[in-house]
Amino acid sequence: MLLPVAAAPIECVEAVSITADMVPRPRTVPGDTIDVWVEDEARSVLGLVGEVPEGERARCFVPGYGLRAHSAHEVLFEVALCFRCDGALLLGPLVPAELRGVQAFDAGSAPGRQLLRRFQEAAATADRSR
Repeated sequence: MLLPVAAAPIECVEAVSITADMVPRPRTVPGDTIDVWVEDEARSVLGLVGEVPEGERARCFVPGYGLRAHSAHEVLFEVALCFRCDGALLLGPLVPAELRGVQAFDAGSAPGRQLLRRFQEAAATADRSR
């Protein structure tokens, strides 16, 4: 999947459980933070997102999870992911025009399955701590 190039170093990545409808298209990914990945873990997750190959998108686009990539001072970009229809929406100030809109990705690929597993584990941990 194509991601924007960060102008500033990415300090952390929030894993988000999306809690609101994405229509009309929001300015940010709506939801609750279920985990925060820093340093090597943040780079690993973003590397995994970058490895997910392009796929064929279905129509639903009801994303369940998202990411917020932060520098030390601001949110750089966000990604809402629908693992049912294989669609990803990129939002934020660093997202160039050619990446705006919904990208298709292969959620069934090895990196796609691993990414979904990371979200599910983060959600389960967050649920247990509530």
